Amino acid sequence: MARTMRRQSEARPSPDSMTLFEHMAELRRRLVVAIVWFLGGGIVAYLVYDPLLQALRQPYCSARDSLHHTAASCPFYITAPLEGFTTRLNVAAYGGLVIALPVILYEIWQFVTPGLKANERRYALPFVLSTVVLFAAGAVVAYLIYPHALQFLIGSSGPDVKTIFSPSTYLSLLGALMLIFGIAFEFPVVLVAFELAGVVTTRGLRRFRRWAIMLIVVFAAVITPSSDPFSMLALAIPMLVFYEAAILVGRMLNK
Repeated sequence: MARTMRRQSEARPSPDSMTLFEHMAELRRRLVVAIVWFLGGGIVAYLVYDPLLQALRQPYCSARDSLHHTAASCPFYITAPLEGFTTRLNVAAYGGLVIALPVILYEIWQFVTPGLKANERRYALPFVLSTVVLFAAGAVVAYLIYPHALQFLIGSSGPDVKTIFSPSTYLSLLGALMLIFGIAFEFPVVLVAFELAGVVTTRGLRRFRRWAIMLIVVFAAVITPSSDPFSMLALAIPMLVFYEAAILVGRMLNK
């Protein structure tokens, strides 16, 4: 297998010698691989829908238990005939994307790497790996903070208001929160890339620190879809830490 992969890489033409149609064919082939993995992951997530929905419903159950101080039931209520089926399709799509994400990033890396210079290729794989790890970390933080956000939002409505959640609205808010946290956690990767490209310098980032703190707090307050203080702090504090970490990493890489 190793010999076959070596022969394929040796037989692959250089990016400088490839025509536009060859580049398009290469891109189409990698898109097909990514789509096949996404569809396969979606089928797997569709088949294991029940345990996935239970895991995604856990923040709601935790919030209800904290508010009522007892193990209260936390069912979802469907308000439209097609909502149950569309919810299953949405969960399958999210699951397929999560399963296929490493393959998608690998295909992107394989498509982009041959066009990079030798000194640029050594940064490609660490950047891809750090992107996956940080995005996953952001999604996990959003999932863990979601019960506190729900507890705040439900409790602020008063004791006389009863909550009935539909799965579509609940999962939409959770998905948006996990997506925003995942993208926001890519902040240090972007800063380090700008430092390596010479767009910003570590000295400039240190001088801009006070403004960065204010802008990060404002960004977290505006971008958080649940608008609760727990989510805002959970987003702002890591971004402030990432800002300082990007300064240290950029200083080491420049040396």
